[in-house]
This record gives sequence, structure tokens and C-alpha cells, in this order.
Amino acid sequence: MPLKVKDVMVENVISVPERATVKEAAELMEQHEIGCLIVVRKGKPVGIVTETDMVKRVILGPVDPENTMVRKIMSRPLVVVHTHNSLEEASKIMRERKIRKLPVIEKGRLVGLITTTDIVRSPEVMKMMIRSVKRNVFKEIVRSIEEKIELEK
Repeated sequence: MPLKVKDVMVENVISVPERATVKEAAELMEQHEIGCLIVVRKGKPVGIVTETDMVKRVILGPVDPENTMVRKIMSRPLVVVHTHNSLEEASKIMRERKIRKLPVIEKGRLVGLITTTDIVRSPEVMKMMIRSVKRNVFKEIVRSIEEKIELEK
């Protein structure tokens, strides 16, 4: 049975109000040692602010972190997945949208976050990768032996 987003997601998601300053958001990210915050309006997720947003829109842009609200630099619209989506579906969305973090929604509520790192580190994906490597190594050994036999003829 394929793994679902709910099997791998992080449940403790840190959010920030859309009216918080960019500096407050950066401090919150530093404090929790995380790479993104979900931006909320009246408790509902409306965007995401990532380290990349900070670099592209604050450090490289003409933005004053102490006087600019997070809503001005957040990525939107918010692309989400649901707890029942498969890891394959989440991976496809990330690949197609060129994003590495997806908020997870259930019944309209934010319940988690899944990242490319979460997917790659999941035990099932690791097992699949190991099986694939073993198959490829085995194929390479067989090919090498076949070449050696051909040379000896």
C-alpha cells in the first residue's frame, strides 16, 4: 500500500500572522530552526514564507524587514496537499510547481507540513531506493561478467 502524506508529514507547524513583520518572521524561523512559516489570516493559512522568499524578496530586494509585513513577501497562492494524498502525488506537485514545502490540509484546517526532505527520509522511500540501487548494482555486475566472458572468447 502506498504511503500517504499523513504518514510522513510534520504535525507541529509554526505559523505567523500576515501582519507580522519580516524581521519577526525571520526571528521565529531562527528560534525554531525551520526553513518556512505558514502565514495565516484569522487562523486560516493564506501563504508561506520560506528562506528563499527572505533571500529573493528581502535581502536582494528593497525591503525593510522591520517595517514590511510578511504578507508583502509571502508566496501565494498557497499550494497544499491533503492528508490522504499519496507521497507520489505530493512529489509530483512539488516537481511541477518547483517547490520544496507543502502545507497539509484536512477538512479545511492546517494539520501538517511535508517537505522533499521528509519524503526522501521516509523509511519506505529509503527501502525503495536501496532496492533500486541493489538492482542496478546487480545489473552492472552481470554486465561486467558478460563483457569479461566475451573478451576471453
